[in-house]
Amino acid sequence: MSTTTSGAYAPDGSALAMQRSRGATIGFLLVLLGIWGAIIPFIGPYFGYTFGVTTPWFFTYDRLWLSVLPGIAVFLGGLILGPSANRASGGFGAWLALIGGIWFVVGPVISQLWQADGLGAPIGTPAGSRELQVLEQLGYFYGLGAVITALAGIALGRMMTRSI
Repeated sequence: MSTTTSGAYAPDGSALAMQRSRGATIGFLLVLLGIWGAIIPFIGPYFGYTFGVTTPWFFTYDRLWLSVLPGIAVFLGGLILGPSANRASGGFGAWLALIGGIWFVVGPVISQLWQADGLGAPIGTPAGSRELQVLEQLGYFYGLGAVITALAGIALGRMMTRSI
């Protein structure tokens, strides 16, 4: 891949090549949001910010399926997207984060179909006052997933366009 002295890509460069900075900011934000999504169920109970089980660092399968795994997907997607100089790998990272974000939004609702025994349990109830319960639902799942989905969608759009 050849570049000009200004750092722009020459016309003879690969169609998949892009500037590294194209996904850097969104990738960094996705990494932070992935960490938040994966770890908040374990540290939230320290602050009275809890969903389902009120014990910190207590492992449950609903925490695994609804928080940890989508958080890891978003985290890895951000890590792949951030430093990528290739549209294919950057797009893969954005798609991975998008899937994690969508699961944060739909996972709690789908968990209502799971049996209480086995590898999944329905999501528990948020704790605290009504206002805190709303904040918990937004911060654990729905708002978090919406922000991740929006950022990953923006990143996908940036991966698909070529600057002149």
